[in-house]
Amino acid sequence: MRENFTNTALIIIDVQKAFEDEKWGPRNNLHAEDNINLLLKTWRKREYPIIHIQHLSDNDQSIFHPSKQSSAFKDSVVPVKDETIFKKKVNSAFIGTRLEEHLKENNIRKVVIVGLTTPHCVSTTTRMSGNLGFETYLVSDATAAFAIKGADNTYYSAEQIHNVSLATLDNEFAKVLTTEEVIQKLNSIKTTQS
Repeated sequence: MRENFTNTALIIIDVQKAFEDEKWGPRNNLHAEDNINLLLKTWRKREYPIIHIQHLSDNDQSIFHPSKQSSAFKDSVVPVKDETIFKKKVNSAFIGTRLEEHLKENNIRKVVIVGLTTPHCVSTTTRMSGNLGFETYLVSDATAAFAIKGADNTYYSAEQIHNVSLATLDNEFAKVLTTEEVIQKLNSIKTTQS
């Protein structure tokens, strides 16, 4: 069955300069931002709904604090015109924002999620999106993870964290697709606009 991707929102999570800080350590999917930018351009061309999520911390020592330049969006994803922006303080883009109401008010039942980072804000938002009943798609090569040490001091590479995070989401909370697969699905829609 062919999915219809019209009136599907692109949700871009936390693509902010703070994630360029060396404190995070090794990262996978170094081209994730390029893929996000490609999807963003595609959504803009089709005039489909775009939602930017920005993480802003109340802690004035955090690199996500609004007073810090690092809290700003990366240049490749800066919102334009009247694109919607929701600011959050926790991992889920649905908590403390009007994201759910905005989607429902605009009759948006499907979302495509991209951004940073796979195991944290992307995963949490994806899980809630699925739980709230939205048809949810997560783009595997348009998100990325950092290496993490577990409670027992075991080291998990960025690639391991990313892949396991995707595996726990696929077919349970979302359908995981690549950027190319999303573009193919969009291109399969016959353009009705003149």
